[in-house]
Amino acid sequence: MLAYMKWPLFLLFMASLFSSSAQGAEDAYPRTAPGDLEVKSLPAARLMVAESPQAYFSANNNLFGKLFRYISKNNIPMTAPVEARLQPGVMVFYMDAGSAKRVDLLPGNEVKLQDVPVRAVAAIGIRGSYSEENFREAEEKLRAWVKSRAELEVTGEAYGVYWDSPFVPFFMKQSEVHLPVREKSKAVK
Repeated sequence: MLAYMKWPLFLLFMASLFSSSAQGAEDAYPRTAPGDLEVKSLPAARLMVAESPQAYFSANNNLFGKLFRYISKNNIPMTAPVEARLQPGVMVFYMDAGSAKRVDLLPGNEVKLQDVPVRAVAAIGIRGSYSEENFREAEEKLRAWVKSRAELEVTGEAYGVYWDSPFVPFFMKQSEVHLPVREKSKAVK
């Protein structure tokens, strides 16, 4: 019985060591708390982007590996969150403020660099495993919420936002689903 009690304590210990905040990783923007729905503004940023013809949740898409090799080779700190488009599979890392200013960073065969402006998203916060099922369930809730807001117009596809390392236990992981939006009054000018 004692061995079973040690396992949850070990997982909590590992989560504290490997969460983005414990590692000192820079957050690109504020998190949406689990269960919350909001419209928020994401800051302009420089992104590192890896693509795959396979779906994001496919085990063989190798997206994380491509990006991790790039940041390791170029001495770029890991940031949070990691963003993901589902089909085709796309994974996005944000550059920290210092790396975004570097002129020596060039795109490679596996990683593209992209500058994005300030943008608005509707967001829903999630707690639990990073699965396609959890993504789809949250996306459905988010779309219903946006539909109930007459002032909002969807401008793009939903994508996942993942905040925690693989070492964080599934029940502690935080993620979000974002849906690009704009206010209808701002769309007509």
